[in-house]
Amino acid sequence: MVLAYVAAILCAVCYGLASVLQSIGARRVEASESIDPRSLARIATQVPYLVGLGLDGFAWLLSLIALARLPLFVVQAMVAGAIGFTVLFAAVFQHVRPTSRQMWFILVLGAGLAGLAISGAPEEARATTPAYSWAMWIGVVVLAALGTLVINRLRGDRAAALLGAFAGLAFGGTALCARAFMAGVSIAAIGDPLLWAMISFGAMGLIFFASALQRGSVTVASAWLFTAETVVPSIIGLTILGDSARVGFEEIAAISFVVTIVAVVGLTLVSPPME
Repeated sequence: MVLAYVAAILCAVCYGLASVLQSIGARRVEASESIDPRSLARIATQVPYLVGLGLDGFAWLLSLIALARLPLFVVQAMVAGAIGFTVLFAAVFQHVRPTSRQMWFILVLGAGLAGLAISGAPEEARATTPAYSWAMWIGVVVLAALGTLVINRLRGDRAAALLGAFAGLAFGGTALCARAFMAGVSIAAIGDPLLWAMISFGAMGLIFFASALQRGSVTVASAWLFTAETVVPSIIGLTILGDSARVGFEEIAAISFVVTIVAVVGLTLVSPPME
């Protein structure tokens, strides 16, 4: 249990630093008018982006440790706390000083995460039905279509927000697949549709987030990413996967979850524009 919480916290730190490093790398390459493999390839050659990508991978492994023992709403909300670390790391690496309001929101975020830490009940991953796998694949197709439409038509922070949200839904999809997939891992797992849906969601998340970072602020893109990555999987976890709060801590869990999301969104609303 303690290991799961430590993994979730370290995951948030790694994701926060990774977002800033990926932003530095992505903004060195001019944004393309559509999904351009050459532009994405140039981004992938940038050292900061590659380091950030490596941190993302490490953070994802940490999230698996947390997901094996904690409810989705706890893990995803703690991961959303990465936006606080994004703001702090942006001050260090991109010389964007946090405002006093941002610092207050970071403190509120910390309070929300503390509440989640004490209210989450230990939960073993549960097996799902074939219909769940089909639903994940429908999500892959719909998200790919919507993301492509935004990349082709929008620019600026509006595009960064939408693409960040789509990246968050994609990464949330990997969490939903991973939690269900881990409950039924076997020798034949390589052929499990959930595994390939998880890989597809992950690839889309990387593409959408890189495109978001090219078009707008890292804090805007990251905050929408973490919000979408938290809210949707948490709802599905509570309604479909059987996640729950610790007995007697249901109200604390609900309040802490709302406080965490408000703080995450607040960090976006007061963030200074980044050049």
